[in-house]
Amino acid sequence: MKLNKLAYTLIAGGALMFSSCGEFGDMNVDPNQPSSAPTSTLLTSAQASISGLVGATLPTLYVQYLSETQYTEDSRYGTSQFDFNGWYTGPLINLEEIIRLNTDEATADLASADGSNANQIAVARIMKAYYFQMMTDRWGSLPYSDALQGAENFSPSYDTQADIYAAVINELKEAAAQIDGGSGVNGDIVFGGNMASWAAFANTIRATMALRMSDVNASTAQSEFEDAVADGLISSDVTFNHLADANYQNPWFARFITRTDYAVSETLIDELISLNDPRLPAFADPALISVTDFNLTTANYVGMPYGIQNAGDIENASVSFITSDQIYTQSAAQSIISMAQVNFMLAEAAVKGWAAGGTAQSFYEAGIQASLAQWGVLDIGSYVYGPNSPVEGATMAVLDYSDYIAQAGVAYDAANAMDQIATQKWLALYLNGYEAWAEWRRMDAPTLSPAPDFANNSGEIPVRHGYPTSESDLNSDNYEAAVSAQGADGLDTRLWWDVN
Repeated sequence: MKLNKLAYTLIAGGALMFSSCGEFGDMNVDPNQPSSAPTSTLLTSAQASISGLVGATLPTLYVQYLSETQYTEDSRYGTSQFDFNGWYTGPLINLEEIIRLNTDEATADLASADGSNANQIAVARIMKAYYFQMMTDRWGSLPYSDALQGAENFSPSYDTQADIYAAVINELKEAAAQIDGGSGVNGDIVFGGNMASWAAFANTIRATMALRMSDVNASTAQSEFEDAVADGLISSDVTFNHLADANYQNPWFARFITRTDYAVSETLIDELISLNDPRLPAFADPALISVTDFNLTTANYVGMPYGIQNAGDIENASVSFITSDQIYTQSAAQSIISMAQVNFMLAEAAVKGWAAGGTAQSFYEAGIQASLAQWGVLDIGSYVYGPNSPVEGATMAVLDYSDYIAQAGVAYDAANAMDQIATQKWLALYLNGYEAWAEWRRMDAPTLSPAPDFANNSGEIPVRHGYPTSESDLNSDNYEAAVSAQGADGLDTRLWWDVN
């Protein structure tokens, strides 16, 4: 995917919000001008939300990629309620408007200037499915069937997560099948209007969801996964690219302009060192206080203790911070779905005995290889720090791929395959927080210890987000029904698919 300034100018007005506004006749309506934004603008605006999704900080703390260095409430689970309203009034309503404009006979012809009607509807449905999957994997039951109706329904009922999963999977299948031979969509800053890529993306989301539900509905999960694989998964990394421009920059770059709130966690650093992992210098800078020359070893890397109350007592120079030109530059891309993820999915499916098209070992090793390539450490022998590191030009010897996968603890072991896949997937998903959090909850590996100085919950790592207070205040009957069906509304309330 390549972004340019023209595409990003479509975002400048922020998320466009639409709702039913009642009957006001034709006052102040110019019949020669469209009353809705172009569908290309709506799509670009809706897709812009991906950056904040795949670049979110909170879930990276839950899965202990990072530790906070000053204000540690998030890593100590201090927030229990999270607002989902912005997803409905922002990207989701924009995507719903694209569907309406391309479906309504009165507007479909005008809308087709931005791509065939069927293709625009398909892309909007796939994007809606992508966002709803993320949302239900955070909150569980949600307004879905009754959502996005504007003034026609201010009190939508909640669908169970099981029902949302079934509906979203069906949406993905129907949307992929709806793609026609007409022109690709305009305003598409993910795939540039390539409809074959959209179909593969839909299939890959479907396969992800199938695995996620495999512990609660194994037969349906297997059939959906195998069907998605047969239809064709992505064949290259899917990324969200940014620009070297303050308005459209990578959120990690923005966070570190004036502050240093996030260090690499002790949990992650210790795991990388224990495995002689070549991704260590790509994930972290050395602790500056330990640097005596520019030929670094693992001894120069020190993780920040996780979830402690007095983190400010630890000097920044004594711990490792995020590095890599792939993370830290203003225009650095963020991973949406990687080939490493896909291969680890296929490896897990093969372990389960599902038709995956190869062996568990071959996919497991391909996943590691893809991740090392993604982070620029495949068979390089020596990592050289780039200009965005405080140790620019420093070098560190790293293992090549073949030596790495031959090590004890990394070499494929059929008796321990699921834990190995889960651990390598956790490493491969570095900083893709919501996906990593969902997979950690499902696979229960690697073993993570909760924050020692926890706040406001049972002390366990959160497995869900609580509903916003607006729901209990303004949609109380439906909120209470959802909470009753789910069992509770807390950070410790397990989702439908999280049964272990």
